[in-house]
Order: sequence, then C-alpha cells, then structure tokens
Amino acid sequence: MNLQDRIINHFSDSIQTKQDSMTNLSELIEFASQKIVEALVDDKKVLTCGNGGSAGDAQHFSSEMLNRFERERPALPAIALSTDTSTITSIANDYHYDEIFAKQLRALGQAGDILLIYTSSGNSGNLLKAAKVAQEKDMTVIALTGKDGGALALALRESDIEIRVPSWSTARIQEVHLLISHCLCDLIDHQLFGG
Repeated sequence: MNLQDRIINHFSDSIQTKQDSMTNLSELIEFASQKIVEALVDDKKVLTCGNGGSAGDAQHFSSEMLNRFERERPALPAIALSTDTSTITSIANDYHYDEIFAKQLRALGQAGDILLIYTSSGNSGNLLKAAKVAQEKDMTVIALTGKDGGALALALRESDIEIRVPSWSTARIQEVHLLISHCLCDLIDHQLFGG
C-alpha cells in the first residue's frame, strides 16, 4: 500500500466511524446536551477530564464553553481538571496518580454539576476514581468512550450517560469525540440562546 492509499484509508475509516456514530449516538448526544443545559440553568458547572489526547479534548470543550463556540454569547462555567500542572503533579507525587482528578472534584464539584469524561478505553484508574467521587457528590457523569466502554461503562449509574463511539481505533474514537464536543457546544448554545 502506498502513502496515498494510507491517507485515503484514514479518511474513509474516519468518515465511516462518523456515519456509524451519527446513526447510533444522536439521541444520546441530544440527551447529554439537555442535561448540561439543565445544570447550567441551575447555576451549576461542567468539569471535564481525560488523559493524553483525551485531556486535550476535555480542555477543548472547556475552552469553547468559557470563551465561545461559533457565536457571541456569555461565558459558560466549565473547568478542565487536566490543566493545572502544579496541582496534578503535587497530587500524583504526594498521593497517587489515580487521585489527580478525584481530589480536585472533592474540592470543586457540587451536587448538580456535570463531570464530562473523555476516554477511548474507559479503563484509566484516575477516571474511574473521578466518576466515583462525582457520583458520591450527586453529580451527573457524562462519559465519552469507545471500544467496549471498559470498566467505566460498568461503573456508571442509570442517571449517568455513556456516549460510546462504535470503534476500536483510538484515533477514530478521538476524532468522533471532538465532533461530539462540537455538537454539544452547538446544542447548548441553541438551547440557551436560541437559533
């Protein structure tokens, strides 16, 4: 296979994963957007987290909320828990890496807030602990996952939401997570500020 064929395969696989996701996930994305809007209307906030590329996705969503997505509108409250390197490294050093998000949630999370988790595998210890703390604090967990959902899918309550990308490729999952984030931002803006 030559380099051009590899490029075409990446585009084709990405398009197919997005089409599969559109068919299977539209209702869940809509429902998740409504849960976030309910929280924001109730003066609550969205806290986001993830590891590696998923941390980037979490920060991307937070920045779209705090600044703007595609139109001028008031800032919306969101905190990316992966951005404060001093906090993350001190928690990892003094306690354990699995505590980096959970410890922040114990201080910053409140009942009614949303925890938005990005993960391709659903098996990261720090995300599992974060979900547990969020549930203890009566927050809604929205998990953007892939593959088989991992341990996180099994740890979610009925009141939580899993949006699982139908793929086993981390790259394809992360590409769709970004699209889902943009859908959420658009739907949130539309519901709060109109067409």
